[in-house]
Amino acid sequence: MKLQLALLLFIPAAASSTNLSIPSSTSSTKKENMSSPSVKCTDVPQFRSLQSAAQSFHNDDKNHLRVLVQDAARCAGLVATHDAESSSGPSRIILDYSRQQVTGETMELLYDLVDKVGLTSKIKNLRSGVKINTTEKRSVLHHALRMPKEYKFGDVMPGGKEILGEVHSVREKMDAFVQKVRSGEHVGVTGKALTNFVCIGIGGSQLGPEFVNEALRADASAKVAASGKTLKFLANVDPVDFDICCGDLDPETTLCVIISKTFTTAETMLNARTAKNWLLKG
Repeated sequence: MKLQLALLLFIPAAASSTNLSIPSSTSSTKKENMSSPSVKCTDVPQFRSLQSAAQSFHNDDKNHLRVLVQDAARCAGLVATHDAESSSGPSRIILDYSRQQVTGETMELLYDLVDKVGLTSKIKNLRSGVKINTTEKRSVLHHALRMPKEYKFGDVMPGGKEILGEVHSVREKMDAFVQKVRSGEHVGVTGKALTNFVCIGIGGSQLGPEFVNEALRADASAKVAASGKTLKFLANVDPVDFDICCGDLDPETTLCVIISKTFTTAETMLNARTAKNWLLKG
């Protein structure tokens, strides 16, 4: 059987080592483009203060969560909202962390720690393209992969307009391929529709897609779209796990998706070769 294998670059996993680069004309000095050495948050006094406060939740019954949630003023103060405009209209993100074991005083200690380690400036460096990934000497562009097409990224980061254009070019190609698979236009090599999908990756490359799938399982429209289809995830290199994952699938109707940042991860590539052999023998 001819190979029915997709080497699909899954965008979120690819972000930290993306080949999208900032034009050299915008980089004047190494100092401007490399993140400065960071202070470890565990080495500053503010962290030790936070540790002491955390201990009180173990020793003081008044700080038990069942007591804390009865404080209406506390609960109201531990909610953050963000209003935004999207293509589908106004939207609001609500973060309610009142069910965490924190108080207003705890949050003040956290803010003190944030100020001490310079988190705000680090976020700004990330957004503006400073190469905060000092190991690989790269910018970190996860956020660019989630930006809407009309976002003016060039106002925030040098070369941002070109980077966002490349991101959406790849996303559009992925969408076109997916629509062909869903509609039945793209079929297996024997002409059968693809109804089984095996995602092969490890770490975030496995957990990211699996979490998205889990989040959409309760969505009514997603249930309808997924009807008659099987989605499985494979990370472990144990041959038994591969058999458990693929043993009841028909290779003629199965599409294997290899999810990787570099396509050099040992576990992922071993499973990819195993999948290739399984498809060819099918």
